[in-house]
Amino acid sequence: MVQQSRPISFTRRASRRLSAPLLVLALGWVSQVASAQVFASPDWKESPVPPAPAFDARRMIEIDMPRMLDLKYGVDPKTIATTGDGVVRFVIIAKSTGPGAAMNASYDGVRCATGETKTYARHSGDAWHEVENPEWKSLEQARTRYNLALARQAICRSGAPRATVDEMVRELRKPQYY
Repeated sequence: MVQQSRPISFTRRASRRLSAPLLVLALGWVSQVASAQVFASPDWKESPVPPAPAFDARRMIEIDMPRMLDLKYGVDPKTIATTGDGVVRFVIIAKSTGPGAAMNASYDGVRCATGETKTYARHSGDAWHEVENPEWKSLEQARTRYNLALARQAICRSGAPRATVDEMVRELRKPQYY
């Protein structure tokens, strides 16, 4: 006796095909929310800050932001690092495109969970100079806007750092339009 298979309805097939991707999306969202809650905890403490890393302006990936005078802002992707406290640290580079082609750099951090930024050191000449008593400041109210642009374009997602530095660099390489 041959057993006949029952036809599967269209809605059952569709629900099976959709359930796996929806589950993955839901788990991703839950992990982002949980991650943001851990890093936004009132008991949060910043881990020891590593020394400012060496950087190379030739590796700079430009941050998409409105042109101000003749400055270009970018980040050396080799300097991006995420620590267990949820802080993403990096070297931001400002290069003049006009006569003289001056360059400045700073060693900064972004805390995605609270939308804050901090500058740890500034580079001038051939050396890093630590900032005395660096403080967290709101990305929205910071004196400079490049860290806000960088956080929105590549570093943060849903109040938490992106999963990997490679993902941050991929996002940074995508053209952004505001």
